[in-house]
Amino acid sequence: MDGQLLPVLLLLLGASGLWGRGPGPEGALEEPPEEEPPEEEPPEEDGILVLSRQTLGLALREHPALLVEFYAPWCGHCKALAPEYSKAAALLATESAKVRLAKVDGPAEPELAEEFAVTEYPTLKFFRDGNHTHPEEYTGPWEAEGIAEWLRRRVGPSATRLEDEEGARALIDARDVVVIGFFQDLQDKDVATFLALAQDALDVSFGLTNQPQLFQKFGLTKDTVVLFKKYDEGRADFPVDEELGLDQGDLSRFLLTHSMHLVTEFNSQTSRKIFAARILNHLLLFVNQTLAPHRELLAGFREAAPGFRGQVLFVVVDVGANNDHVLQYFGLKAEEAPTLRFINTETTKKYMPADRGPVTATSVAAFCHAVLGGEVKPYHLSQEVPPDWDQRPVKTLVGKNFEQVAFDETKNVFIKFYAPWCTHCKEMAPAWEALAEKYRDHEDIVIAELDATANELEALPVHGFPTLKYFPAGPGRKVIEYKGTRDLETFSKFLDSGGELPAEEPTEVPGAPFPEMPENTTEPKDEL
Repeated sequence: MDGQLLPVLLLLLGASGLWGRGPGPEGALEEPPEEEPPEEEPPEEDGILVLSRQTLGLALREHPALLVEFYAPWCGHCKALAPEYSKAAALLATESAKVRLAKVDGPAEPELAEEFAVTEYPTLKFFRDGNHTHPEEYTGPWEAEGIAEWLRRRVGPSATRLEDEEGARALIDARDVVVIGFFQDLQDKDVATFLALAQDALDVSFGLTNQPQLFQKFGLTKDTVVLFKKYDEGRADFPVDEELGLDQGDLSRFLLTHSMHLVTEFNSQTSRKIFAARILNHLLLFVNQTLAPHRELLAGFREAAPGFRGQVLFVVVDVGANNDHVLQYFGLKAEEAPTLRFINTETTKKYMPADRGPVTATSVAAFCHAVLGGEVKPYHLSQEVPPDWDQRPVKTLVGKNFEQVAFDETKNVFIKFYAPWCTHCKEMAPAWEALAEKYRDHEDIVIAELDATANELEALPVHGFPTLKYFPAGPGRKVIEYKGTRDLETFSKFLDSGGELPAEEPTEVPGAPFPEMPENTTEPKDEL
């Protein structure tokens, strides 16, 4: 080849874009691909993996079962959860369980928080087999053993396979409440329904069998779920519908109802279970357990309970224990015990007997029937009007003066309905005081507050705290619920516009749910 042609050919070949260098067919230079940064091993704190956008993918590949907490450093509930979360990780590590716990700082990793739709802290999500797109929401307890058990039932069997009477007896004897599914065909879809429910019923042990000798031993001829308990009736059967199969919702309600004691004493350990039972009607007997005459009433109270199983939950409240908040909720004093109160936790309507007669099985049953039959009218709590109710910039309202102040046709009245224990109420208190101070010289504007746990308004139920309502001047008894940001500037704009919010203001704000009773049993969360 002519030595003078070689440089020309090389130049032409380079210009054609061969070997991926030089101008391509469009004439543009191709940049070499950027190298992905090497994946980092996530650091650990107290046995918890600390994840970021860079380390999440590797953690999901290395750990087929991964529970991730999205937290915020400023979140009080997250701080309370932290030691329990670490204890759960330690418990599982000692068992060599194939599951790891991790955490993500949500505010520091906004892309991850957005990707996984995190709107409140703490939020926990469970990832299986590296699946990045469909994590399961954590629905378990917030203490170490509960977290660990929730995970155990997802990475291991949720029910013990029973092959003989010895195994069945050992399981039944081990716990106060045990549920065994008797299924002739373990491949039936009803078994999958049973096992799915067992994953979340953490305070109950579950067993499963298809052995004919066990059907015979326990007197069964068809598929049945049996609840065994060491109290009250001892056993409750839930036959599987041969046509419709096993309905998880129906079975869940059955187990919740029948795992409850006929009479439950209210305390910090039982309160969550009382409300989880989904029985809306509660009958409460207030007694002083240190007094023998009071304790003697429990027998008659218990005797009346079986006839209302599943319809009314019978609860004993010891006025001598740390239950002042319950007494306050019902407007009672300790010296009024023994006495009965009835409440529907959905409507929060409360009822009392017409007289202070003796508490017997007959009188208890009669009172329940009367309330359920609509023969008893609910009562409403109201504190006495304080002598200085109108002396401060924020006026103090109670049930007895609410009507005359809120519906004064010459005034625009802005009222905060609060609970003394509500964190959100305490946080907004300075802004509310500042608002009252700002408008104290406006004769047509009243800024007020009402403790909704001690004062009930029949026509104006309150379901969350704080609830803010505006009662504009004029006829018609108009009521406007405030849904804006809780700060002085936005409050002022709302008042100055006659009860309207500027369009750009957000419409969703955090609030504390109204407790079914004084004990707030919802999961702890701080909204973003």
